[in-house]
Amino acid sequence: MKRLFALSIGVFMFFAAPNNAQNKGFGIGIMIGQPTGFTAKNWMNGNNALDFALGFSFARNYSGVNMHSDYLWHSYNAIQSTEKFVLYYGPGLSLRTGKNGNGQFGIRGELGLEWMSHSVPIDVFIEIAPVFNFIATTGFNIDAGFGARYYFE
Repeated sequence: MKRLFALSIGVFMFFAAPNNAQNKGFGIGIMIGQPTGFTAKNWMNGNNALDFALGFSFARNYSGVNMHSDYLWHSYNAIQSTEKFVLYYGPGLSLRTGKNGNGQFGIRGELGLEWMSHSVPIDVFIEIAPVFNFIATTGFNIDAGFGARYYFE
């Protein structure tokens, strides 16, 4: 899995045109964690975006397809650096299938840190999202992941 991630980042960087397009347009990539799979982000303006994920959950009782979507706000001044580190946060929804017809639907709150390259249209992120499930069963779990996305203009 680490090799797949490294290869994907390399391909993104090889085909990327030098620009700074991470806070506009549409980006797609991969994430590793809970869930592991594909991620996408669609910018609505310079501060707000919708992110999506479709992947596989490795949770003990709910291994299966995991989907989520979040509405995000971005704070560009939270971390002072010569690099472009952006803090993001927002609410969302989570849907997870499970074994023997078990599944979960709930609300989540996402908090993440994103690095945006100055020279290529990629971002690299790490995030955590507490999830409160209220359909099928009531419960609490945590999604967390690491990933990267390539942005198209």
